[in-house]
Amino acid sequence: MLIYKCKPLSRSVVAALKGGLVGALLVNCLAANAADKLDKVFDARQAAIEAGQKSQVKIDGIADQTNDLLQDFKQVSKEIEGLRVYNAQLEARIQNQLERIAQIDESIINVKSIQRQIPPLLVKMLDGLENFVALDVPFHLEEREVRTERLRDNMGKSNQSVAENFRQVLEAYKIENEYGRKLEAYEANIDFNGDGNERQVDIFRVGRIALLYRTLDGEEVGRWDNVNRTWEALDKSDWSANINTGIRIARNQAVKDILQLPIAAPEAAQ
Repeated sequence: MLIYKCKPLSRSVVAALKGGLVGALLVNCLAANAADKLDKVFDARQAAIEAGQKSQVKIDGIADQTNDLLQDFKQVSKEIEGLRVYNAQLEARIQNQLERIAQIDESIINVKSIQRQIPPLLVKMLDGLENFVALDVPFHLEEREVRTERLRDNMGKSNQSVAENFRQVLEAYKIENEYGRKLEAYEANIDFNGDGNERQVDIFRVGRIALLYRTLDGEEVGRWDNVNRTWEALDKSDWSANINTGIRIARNQAVKDILQLPIAAPEAAQ
């Protein structure tokens, strides 16, 4: 493209050059000026468009960053709310633990006081158990006396805790309690006359309410009289069959049945 840059003409030149050629040149000059202005306009418009595009890119980037920050803010807000709830739960739990610690501290103080009282209590319990065995119906007498003596010996052992001593004494009481709920038949040697001559017999025990015997030949039967603390012979014709049946039931050799036994009437409480 040819670009004509025309300078303003004086009136004398215009007058002198009147004619067709001058008109054509003037038109071309005007067209060149107009084209130059349009190019400048287009260049400015293009520059504005490019600047706008760059600005839009920046705006889009800022918008994306803003959206990301908003999402992060929402996520962090949720986490903060969750942490608040969690912290509230922890505070309640910590408070509960502090209360329990205070209770435990108080219990430790009380335990120390109670622990000092347990050994004397165990001694009294063993004394009571020993007296009970001595006054009770004399079944498994040696076994029960040995158990009480062993518990008393354990009280003086340094390698055994007070708690273990207490547990063993309670276990002994439990065993004595179970004796009163069972039927039992076993063999034993009895010194009926206290002269050192023992006889082997079958013992039939009904809890603590009856302790009966039968000689091995079946010729004699009797019972323990706990009031007079002695063995008492019974009429064989009246009681032998029932005592024999009771021994068989206790040994699971016969089905359980109702028995008539020579049981002393209970004494009235004083």
